[in-house]
Amino acid sequence: MAEEEHVFETADAGSSLTYPMQCSALRKNGFVVIKSRPCKIIDMSTSKTGKHGHAKVHLVATDIFTQKKMEDLSPSTHNMEVPFVRRQEFQLLDIDDGFLNLMTPEGDTKDDVRAPEGELGDQIQAAFDEGKDLLVTIISAMGEEAAISFKEAPK
Repeated sequence: MAEEEHVFETADAGSSLTYPMQCSALRKNGFVVIKSRPCKIIDMSTSKTGKHGHAKVHLVATDIFTQKKMEDLSPSTHNMEVPFVRRQEFQLLDIDDGFLNLMTPEGDTKDDVRAPEGELGDQIQAAFDEGKDLLVTIISAMGEEAAISFKEAPK
């Protein structure tokens, strides 16, 4: 028998990035995947249709990373994908070259999250420059991460 060498660059549990949920079970402020993007539902309405049609669900949602508005219309009996969304707080150690240098609750460092642009990014930078200890909330879904808010760490 020839000896084979197996090389595994990365390993994961094979868990999915999303799970199916029936359209009629989705709720406002919940999450849904529209056009392969994780979105937060901001409005939804169900329309009754004619004699032999299906009830349709009209979803209006915003992309949780880009804030772009998206809409979708689908039969209430169909399944839609719902992303696994995780939010975690990290202590901010430094801001370097547009990236946040964060410390996990376990004490490890994490420096692959881009500093947010616009007003939130300016507020984080200003508070950090004042020497405040900050906790940054990072939201992650479908392999993407972004800083969505921050607060001063309790003394």
